[in-house]
Amino acid sequence: MPPESLKYNPSHEWVSLTEENNQKIATVGVSAFAIEQLTDLVYMALPKVGSHVTAGSEFGEVESVKAVSPLYSPVTGVVIEVHAALVDQLETLGDDPYGNGWIIKVKVTDEASMSGLLDYAAYQRQCAEA
Repeated sequence: MPPESLKYNPSHEWVSLTEENNQKIATVGVSAFAIEQLTDLVYMALPKVGSHVTAGSEFGEVESVKAVSPLYSPVTGVVIEVHAALVDQLETLGDDPYGNGWIIKVKVTDEASMSGLLDYAAYQRQCAEA
């Protein structure tokens, strides 16, 4: 997925929205900027399928040799798929953050929860100021 087509949480998670059977499905990952800041990833904790996530709330964490960073959901809904293979292949996050580096897929239950997401240009400005 081209990063320009995604929406972003101010906390560096990206979201791609698709429509399946009249339901909005959000694919969630972590931006290349965040992965570069973390460096040397060593561990990742992911939610279980069926878990409820709320926009702005923690759904997992990623740990590097520097720090443990919470992952915040950009949407409210139910986790329908987890990219479990990432746990053993953390390098995928750095190699392909907007493709194979996706983390979870969520069936969106509250579309208004996405109102605070940034477009690519706004997210780039935020990263430049960091």
